[in-house]
Amino acid sequence: MLNNPLIRRELIGLLRSRRSVAMLVGVAVAFAILIIARWPSDGIVDLSGSRSRDMFRMFSYALLVSVALFVPVFPSTAIVLEKQRGTLALLLNSPLSAWAIYLGKLSAVLGFALLKLCCTLPAVAACYTLGGVSLQAEIVPLYLILTLACVLYATWGLLVSTIATTTDGAVRGTFGGVLVMFILILVPHYFLQGTGMAGAEIVALLRSVSPIPAVMEIVGQGTVGEIGLSNPDAQVPRFLLFGSVLSMTFAGMTLARLNSTLLDQARAQGKITDDRSPGVKVARRLMFLIDPQRRKAGIHPLVNPVMVKEFRSRQFGRMHWLLRLVAGCALASLGLAFAATLGSEEWGVERIGAILVSMQMALVVLFTPALASGLISSERESGGWELLRMTPLSAGRIVRGKLLSVVWTLLLLLIASLPGYGVMIWIKPVLQAQILQVMVCLVLGAVFSILLSATVSTFFKRTAPATVAAYSLILALWAGSLLIWLGRDAPFGFNFVQTSLLINPMATALSVMGTSGFETYNLTPANWWLMGGGSVILLVLLTARTWWLTRPE
Repeated sequence: MLNNPLIRRELIGLLRSRRSVAMLVGVAVAFAILIIARWPSDGIVDLSGSRSRDMFRMFSYALLVSVALFVPVFPSTAIVLEKQRGTLALLLNSPLSAWAIYLGKLSAVLGFALLKLCCTLPAVAACYTLGGVSLQAEIVPLYLILTLACVLYATWGLLVSTIATTTDGAVRGTFGGVLVMFILILVPHYFLQGTGMAGAEIVALLRSVSPIPAVMEIVGQGTVGEIGLSNPDAQVPRFLLFGSVLSMTFAGMTLARLNSTLLDQARAQGKITDDRSPGVKVARRLMFLIDPQRRKAGIHPLVNPVMVKEFRSRQFGRMHWLLRLVAGCALASLGLAFAATLGSEEWGVERIGAILVSMQMALVVLFTPALASGLISSERESGGWELLRMTPLSAGRIVRGKLLSVVWTLLLLLIASLPGYGVMIWIKPVLQAQILQVMVCLVLGAVFSILLSATVSTFFKRTAPATVAAYSLILALWAGSLLIWLGRDAPFGFNFVQTSLLINPMATALSVMGTSGFETYNLTPANWWLMGGGSVILLVLLTARTWWLTRPE
């Protein structure tokens, strides 16, 4: 292992990158500021250790979010970049075995991740010095959980990197999978707990795939979000088991794919539809109501040609894929409506509304950067921007066409929750005004996310770093404010928490619904003004940057 040349090449390559150095320095400085801000200034130490525990709790959550944000960046492009540069063939034909190649890639990524964790040791040492925090019961298990989370997300990123054909696709797939394993896997448990429905015990077990319950148990908040009598213990060993099994599974799948077939993947010969079974014929007729190979009509003079170009060149913009999204949204709507009706008997309509809001905002966070972060950067990377510059289209028309192509696609995802809200209004008509306010929060949040991702896209020449930056900014704004909310009353005061939540449309929607923990914060209409004002500023900046890029060089 020590003689593996890939470890030296990959790790030194990472450490020489300015982006890597900025990550390491930023993490060290951020956690130092976090500890200094709560360090006793009057020379009196709290003998009960409450302040130290509050500092450790915030430190743990912040470190966990940083692992989910930064660790997947490098493994997601580790193999697909070799494929694009043409060096993967040389690597596979070298004396190194597939295991040595994989171990070199993985060791370099994990070495950088562990170096980032080491940068936080002075901060956690300060928490330990104040007392109230156990080394064996809290600090060591925390770093064990974080290390395994790094291994899990790194192995997932390497697997996606062998499947994807482009760097931006690899980044989107990696962050999407991390979001599912980090947050979305928790949603079914909070939705089904206490109902006695079939599958409730299974989803309660599956939530251990996320490191969040394990970290909450370590910091003494394992019962937060639980309903009724529950046993939140044993989350740490469960995550260690699930994380280890998934990591080995991802590693095995990657090793199975790491061979010469990655370079020579033959296309399927296809089959004649008329020679298939009647069931397959019916399914294909439903899936292809609109023939994707049919010649398209000309672009109408009143239609934005950039929007049409985006729809026809993007997979999920083609009409047959849009119809599939509509069908998926319709099925999701029926499921949410059924769940709202069933769940209202146990929890109340307000809690169901909170779950709907959380699920819908998760869809916005998952899909918006993937759709909008490559609007401009992908054109510059592929060379299509030069063609756009030679057309008579103005910067404003280019921006409108790009944005409309994302808005219409994202609108289909937002429609999925409307039947659920309709059932809630039917069950409890007095919630109509609250649900309308929730919809305003969701729309403003989606618009802000689209404009932020599109604006970020104008500052990058490649789609992969633009996608990473868009995901990081959106998650930092929204997940960061929720991180502060977790530390409400200790160590953060009410006014500070309320101010930080003003930038979070999901927190605003939850406060409107009267969700437990958010009902005391008055976030409207201040959040609407911030989201609206920020969207206007981003739109102006996006148009200005696009106009600047369209100028002759």
